Amino acid sequence: MATNIIPTKGNLISLKRSLARAKLGFELLDRKRNVLMREMMKLIDESAQLQQDIGDTFSSAYRALQSANVTLGIEQIMIGVEPEEDGLSISSRSVMGVELPTTAQKEHSLKPLYSFGNTNSQLDRAYLSFNKVKLMAARLASIDNSVYRLAVAIKKTQRLANMLENINIPKFEENIRFISGVLEEREREEFTRLKVIKKTKKS
Repeated sequence: MATNIIPTKGNLISLKRSLARAKLGFELLDRKRNVLMREMMKLIDESAQLQQDIGDTFSSAYRALQSANVTLGIEQIMIGVEPEEDGLSISSRSVMGVELPTTAQKEHSLKPLYSFGNTNSQLDRAYLSFNKVKLMAARLASIDNSVYRLAVAIKKTQRLANMLENINIPKFEENIRFISGVLEEREREEFTRLKVIKKTKKS
């Protein structure tokens, strides 16, 4: 039962406008939720494939490193490698207002971090393989972060959509029915009163 609302035509018009806005808001939230869900499912599939690819690439990288160890020796490899590296760039993209991180390799950043003296192609192959693992791991981290952000946004969007669908819209519809009923009753009473007055004047 509607309470604390004055049954006037002005309030009825205002409630109908609010109901229309609430229904439009629900439709927009439902579309947003669907877009976010599709994006999250796509990223989850990509994450699963990437995890498998990382495992395969790791195996290849360790085999290449083992070959380099055999041909050069572990001590020679450790001396020649520099640990510094800044070849990754991090940016973001927006999906329905949700900022999702993305990673990429900086242009012209892939260069050996060791001298060419006393090294061979086996070490080059190992370096390239581990660089690929690094990029894939960074991509996987950005995907996991994106999935988390999308899940939070979907939950928030779902909560707002549920509030509109289950609370606001039914409340507006109930108030509209209440006011419409009162106004119709008043119109019937006014019509009856005018008939009585007209009949009285004739008699």
